[in-house]
Amino acid sequence: MAIDSNEERVNAILPYVTNAQIGDSTNADFMSSLGIRDFDVCMVTISDSFQDSLETTALLKDLGAKKVISRAQNDVQEKFLLRNGADETVYPEKHTAIRLATKEASDDILDVLQLDHDLNIYEVCVPKAWCGKSIAELDIRKKHNLNVIAVRIKDQLVLPTPDMVLNSDDAMLILGNMKDIQKAL
Repeated sequence: MAIDSNEERVNAILPYVTNAQIGDSTNADFMSSLGIRDFDVCMVTISDSFQDSLETTALLKDLGAKKVISRAQNDVQEKFLLRNGADETVYPEKHTAIRLATKEASDDILDVLQLDHDLNIYEVCVPKAWCGKSIAELDIRKKHNLNVIAVRIKDQLVLPTPDMVLNSDDAMLILGNMKDIQKAL
């Protein structure tokens, strides 16, 4: 179910949701009429009013929401949301900035999926020194503290095998931290 006070936004989301309501998410009577306890996850994505976002988050928890995920736009908002009922926060601007900065910092890093503060999945070009060698021969886990979790061959992801020989046209999905990635590349 989607809720918004703006009818145009509600109409725009209708094709993507089971139900949508026009209403004020900070109004306790309106929110209690929705059966909040019946939903597995409630997401608060209000970006134009932090006060409304904070009130909605707290109200959802008061009404028995099982899990509340709220959008933060900065570190201070994230702290307030977590202290006032959010089980988890999303911080799209921060995650996008980290992703772009990581990709742009190296020609060899094609993409990054942040998993934790330090542990990420990187899509990287196969280093020239690794071309023509098998994954077992390179012993990437032992030598570089990195785990190859997939290899992209001609736009198709393939699970790696120890005898898989890497080519210059391939890309790898590697689990590890930035320091080890930088050393390996």
